[in-house]
Amino acid sequence: MDSVITHEVFNQPEPLADYDLFATNRALQDALRFNAPDLQLAPLQALGRELGSAGMQAHARLANVHTPELRTHDRFGRRIDEVEFHPSYHALMQTAVGAGLHGTPWAENEAPTPAASPAALPPGGALAARGGPSPLGRSPHVQRAAGFMLFTELEPSILCPISMTYAVAPALRDNPAIHAEWSPLLQSRAYDPALKVYRDKPGVTMGMGMTEKQGGSDVRANTTQAVRDGSDAWGERYAITGHKWFFSAPMCDAFLVLAQAPAGLSCFFLPRVLPDGTRNAIRIQRLKDKLGNKANASSEVEFHGAAAWLVGEEGRGVPQILEMGTMTRLDCSLGTSGLMRQAVALALNHTRQRSAFGKPLIEQPLMRNVLADLALESEAATALAIRLARSFDRQDDAHERLMARLLTPVAKFWICKRGSHLAQEAMECLGGNGYVEEGGQGVMARIYREMPLNSIWEGAGNIMAIDLLRALRKGDAAAALERELAPARGAHAALDRLVAALPARVEAMATEVEARRLAQDVALAVQAALLVQTAPEAVHAAFAASRLGGDWGHAFGTLGAGVDAGAIIERAMPGA
Repeated sequence: MDSVITHEVFNQPEPLADYDLFATNRALQDALRFNAPDLQLAPLQALGRELGSAGMQAHARLANVHTPELRTHDRFGRRIDEVEFHPSYHALMQTAVGAGLHGTPWAENEAPTPAASPAALPPGGALAARGGPSPLGRSPHVQRAAGFMLFTELEPSILCPISMTYAVAPALRDNPAIHAEWSPLLQSRAYDPALKVYRDKPGVTMGMGMTEKQGGSDVRANTTQAVRDGSDAWGERYAITGHKWFFSAPMCDAFLVLAQAPAGLSCFFLPRVLPDGTRNAIRIQRLKDKLGNKANASSEVEFHGAAAWLVGEEGRGVPQILEMGTMTRLDCSLGTSGLMRQAVALALNHTRQRSAFGKPLIEQPLMRNVLADLALESEAATALAIRLARSFDRQDDAHERLMARLLTPVAKFWICKRGSHLAQEAMECLGGNGYVEEGGQGVMARIYREMPLNSIWEGAGNIMAIDLLRALRKGDAAAALERELAPARGAHAALDRLVAALPARVEAMATEVEARRLAQDVALAVQAALLVQTAPEAVHAAFAASRLGGDWGHAFGTLGAGVDAGAIIERAMPGA
């Protein structure tokens, strides 16, 4: 008897694979053209092709399916405290390091100089002092930001150690001896996962250990103790005893940690393997079982008299960590923007191939409204994130220093808040296919699980809103914001009204109660002003009318009838 065919598969989309992530990301290209017109695009073009390949997508899937495993002891009972990763994790790390997404932007053409004391720093603080010529050209941070966003579209969680290496690399200048030995390795494009002494490795990565059980964002509540234990070629050595509740990427080669020293909370350099080749006294208690971020190992650790070296001055740990936080907060904005772009790309890819009620979903009026609205949100996030990265490249400019201070909490707050909403709506565009974990469409579920992380990590929404208030109360921050928005004056009446009202609102902000609303409105004003300068009229007019003019509801897909949805969708369409 012939077999009976019960059904055939049709009206199911082909996966979005083997395509160029950069070539059809017009929003990113225009943001780069505006913020760094001298940028060399060839490396980003090559990276976009590589990251969109089916082979790299397979690595991303496997690294999330086969998650890290903790090995506390070897088979003979010896304590080893190692985390075992799938080979695809290492393949992804090699690609990210090879693309220079870690410490490479900090590379300088001249020998490092001893760190200046805080009083001697130029305007803008330590970030300004740590600028300098880079092999990546005049815009190394924008170049790296664009690559970071592209990589996030492929796989975000392995970028945790990449981001931390980027953030902590310049901080090592406050210990010139360690900086001289480690900085070239942190800037190297060679990846070596082996747990061995740094001098035997072609490249290294670094992490951070700040949060404790009782403190969270309040690092001043830390109880981990640092006791002086002599000195050597790396300076003052301490024995660290205590714990860290969130210790991400514990297989990095070294970490900057906070601990209470005699003069107060201080910053320390703590290597996994000591200069003599022995393993430091870091005990990994367990790995966190997280909602998302599955390919990355996040752990709880204890320090049992672990050897560490002072970085900077005793008692100056909080300013040190705030500076590093500025850079990781940039990455939160970049990462969420990249996830937004991928979610929109997946929704567009699905709806242009899937038919319902007699025509492709993408041609259904309500679906077009949703897709256009999602595309607007994604492009606005990209514009703001890349603008923020530009300020890191121009720390010799007073206006850019102020914008870095202002836009970091604004971008971190607003982009990351919008990410989860966008991911949910993009998932709905795929229907049930978006909710399943397996196969190519499982990427959308992975994105959705990842989205809340960047809003929580490195300071949740309230911390960011308060940080904005601090920035606005210093120097000429309000005047700098007005200058930033000036080029868009007259483009949209709603934007003009918002811009005109901001100075008085800043002046009247006596308490924190409305700080979140202010952060939201500053973000929207800057995004609208940027889109006027970088995007076609169909995009910036629709954004201003909806986000600022009130022609919008409380959910995606509520744009006004006059919006040119077709032009917006076409601009956002990913490669075939």
